[in-house]
Amino acid sequence: MSALFVLIAISLLVALGFLLAFLWATNSGQYEDDYTPSVRMLFEDKPISDDTYRNLNYEKGASKNIKDKKNTQHNKSN
Repeated sequence: MSALFVLIAISLLVALGFLLAFLWATNSGQYEDDYTPSVRMLFEDKPISDDTYRNLNYEKGASKNIKDKKNTQHNKSN
């Protein structure tokens, strides 16, 4: 019988812990925006400027351009 009282006390402490965690989460703003993440994939991306696009293409193709220049120079010497 005393084990029953101990288990009830432990379950009440656990429930109180969950209640405090929930209250902390709501007060700190954890549940403020629950709509946007579910529809974020439907939004269009912001367009990037031409300069940024050129820089991205340059970074992606920089090693390719170096290899092409070496091959061009090698072919000219033959």
